[in-house]
Amino acid sequence: MTDQVTADRESETTATGTAFEDLPSRSVIKHAVAASALGNATEWYDYGVYAVTATYIGTHFFPGEHAALLTLATLAVSFVVRPLGGFFWGPLGDRVGRKRVLSLTILLMAGATFCIGLLPTTDTIGVGAPLLLILLRLIQGFSTGGEYGGAATFMAEYAPDKRRGLYGSFLEFGTLGGMALGTGVVLILQGVLSAGAMDSWGWRLPFFLAGPLGLIGMYLRTRLDETPVFQDLDDAGESQDSAGHGLIDLVRDYWRQILVMAGMVIALNVANYTLLTYMPTYLEHQIGMGSSQSLIVILVGELVMMAVIPFSGYLSDFVGRKKLWWVSTIGLVVFAYPMFRLMGQGFGAAMLAFAILGLLYIPQLSTISATFPAMFPAHVRFTGFAVTYNVFTAIFGGTAAAVNEGIVSSTGFLEFPAVYMMAACLIGAICLAFLKETAGTSLHGTEVPESVPGDFGGDAVREETRALEACGR
Repeated sequence: MTDQVTADRESETTATGTAFEDLPSRSVIKHAVAASALGNATEWYDYGVYAVTATYIGTHFFPGEHAALLTLATLAVSFVVRPLGGFFWGPLGDRVGRKRVLSLTILLMAGATFCIGLLPTTDTIGVGAPLLLILLRLIQGFSTGGEYGGAATFMAEYAPDKRRGLYGSFLEFGTLGGMALGTGVVLILQGVLSAGAMDSWGWRLPFFLAGPLGLIGMYLRTRLDETPVFQDLDDAGESQDSAGHGLIDLVRDYWRQILVMAGMVIALNVANYTLLTYMPTYLEHQIGMGSSQSLIVILVGELVMMAVIPFSGYLSDFVGRKKLWWVSTIGLVVFAYPMFRLMGQGFGAAMLAFAILGLLYIPQLSTISATFPAMFPAHVRFTGFAVTYNVFTAIFGGTAAAVNEGIVSSTGFLEFPAVYMMAACLIGAICLAFLKETAGTSLHGTEVPESVPGDFGGDAVREETRALEACGR
């Protein structure tokens, strides 16, 4: 009987590349998914709330002719320090573990968002008000520099190899959930409060919700063990002995992966921040849509995207990540311009156009956690993701709303955001050609993950599912 059990386990290991008896249970995996997704939702709740309350923030902190542009520029300010956060938190996560870093970043992020709701305005303390707002945005940016890369790495290293796309997609479900929650809360407040009350004090209320969200996320994270991948690395004595060594190893040995990821991040984030952050301002200020109508367009689009995102992640486990990215980048190049033209035709047309662009963007968004962490080996994974992602997000993502608003306002070229997205997606497509498919491969060890042909797909996913069930998981 013992020989038979051993043979069964060897069969399971051979078939899937993973010793299934060593995998976390399904309940632990689901707990890890929830902890990662909730933290990401808290991060994006902040961006969502800031974006949809931009008009109120501009009135109270940047009164004058350029209120909208200065408000969006302050949003971009937080991205200035995201690379610093990546350089600090990433190597630290590769040295002391993913869990400890994530417990700190979510507290910093949620606390800064909460404090925005407490800030005095320019009418009360003058120039000190926008300076305090900028300070809190800088704290948010610094913490986010570790939060997103850490959460993606954490989730990727907990997920079963053949279902990393499905489980990883829930991190981005949290992204959209945070954005949708921020939009929905503001929309409800606008419906129940008078315009005067909303402008006076109601705009502050959504920021206070970040407090309990952050505390719940921290509680979930502190109750989890370190990821199995990092535990194996640490037990073998192969984790980084210092943060500085991690950065040196990354730049010296993995610069090709950095360049490929950089181009893909440019495509991802120009599309992301144009669609999910700039769009409320664009619809209201440039298209002339009412505030509530513009929020409904965004909210409906985000809910549609949330409904689709797990299916897209699941599909990537069958067909691979690259094919979905090809569909997305080419689709946005082809459809971005006509969809922005369609937005100017009215409320219904804007809702349809935004939903189409959102669905075309989903194949990129849904596979971030499965694609980017797998580009680096375990001992530099957090560093590689955090540094590369945050540097190029700061340059191209954080500035997208301000660049779009500035050029559209100065030139009257309403379709410029579409052209910007198209150019970014072309850059992403060029770099995508050099990406190695890693669907189904193991993330353990100090070698760059690389899948074997035929090691992913429907049969592999079903085989892993049967093996996990056979192990009582």
